[in-house]
Amino acid sequence: MSRPPRAALASRTALAAGALVPAIVSVGSAHAATPQTRAAICTSDEPGLAARLSEDIDSALDGSSATTAISLHDRTTNTTCTLNADRTFDSASTVKVTVLATLLWDAQKDGRALTREEEDRATAMITQSDNDATTALWKQLGADKVNGFLQAAGMTSTVLDGEGHWGLTQVTANDEEGLLHLVTHANPVLGDDSRAYILKLMSEVVPAQRWGTPAGAPDDAQVHVKNGWLERATNGWRVHSLGAFTGGDHDYTITVLSQDNATMDDGIATIERIARVVHQDLNAPGPSAQP
Repeated sequence: MSRPPRAALASRTALAAGALVPAIVSVGSAHAATPQTRAAICTSDEPGLAARLSEDIDSALDGSSATTAISLHDRTTNTTCTLNADRTFDSASTVKVTVLATLLWDAQKDGRALTREEEDRATAMITQSDNDATTALWKQLGADKVNGFLQAAGMTSTVLDGEGHWGLTQVTANDEEGLLHLVTHANPVLGDDSRAYILKLMSEVVPAQRWGTPAGAPDDAQVHVKNGWLERATNGWRVHSLGAFTGGDHDYTITVLSQDNATMDDGIATIERIARVVHQDLNAPGPSAQP
C-alpha cells in the first residue's frame, strides 16, 4: 500500500493531530529520557520464524534515530514480538479506538444501542480522525468511565492526562496490543456486536490515513487501522499505527509507536518498513509448504 505525498500529509496535520495542539505544544513527554532497546524479542511456535522476524525488524530500524516501540501477535503461529513495548508515549489519535471501545462498553452495561449522534461522532472520529467528534465523546464519557474501561480491559499502563487532553493519554505498545486483541477476539469486556462495529469503522478509514501498519499487507487480508500523529516542542513527531489483519486465514495484530521523528514522513517511513517485513515473514510459506 502506498502512502500519500508529503504535501497531503502536511495539510492533514492540524485536522487530526490527536490533541488540542495550541494548548500543549510546548509540553514534553514525561519519559523522554528513558533509554530505548534496539533489538526486537520474538517467540514463535513455527521453527525459524522468531529469529527471522527479530532480524528483519532490527534491519528495518537501521538508520532510524526515532524512539520506537513494537508489539505484535500472530495467533495462527503463536508468534509475538516486542520492542520497548512497556515504554509510554503520548497517544495522539490512537486513543480514539479506546474512546470508541469505552462508549460501546458503557452502552452495553446500560443495555442500549448508540444514538444517531453517537454513531455519527464515532464514525467521524475513527474514519476521518475528527478531533471535534472525539472531544465531544470524551466529554460525554468523562474520565471515570474511560478509566473504568481501561481497568476492565486490563490496560493497566494507560494513564489519562491530568488536564484532560485526550491526545496526551500515556499509552504503551503492549496495552494497545491488548486492546486490539479485545477487538478481534471474543471476550467478556466487549460483546460481538461492539467488536464488529469497531472493526467495521477501522476498515473504513479514509484512504489518506491508511498508511503505516497496512503497508505490505497480503491482498486477501481484511485491513483494520487507526493511526495517530502529533508534533510537539520536544521529542519531535509522535507517529503511531495500530493494525489488525483478519480474513483469509490471517489473524494478527501489529502496534508501532514512535517519537523523536524529525518529520511525520520519517515516522511513517519507519513504521512501513517494519510493517512490510512483518507481513512478509508472517505470510511466508511455512516449513511444511516448502518444496
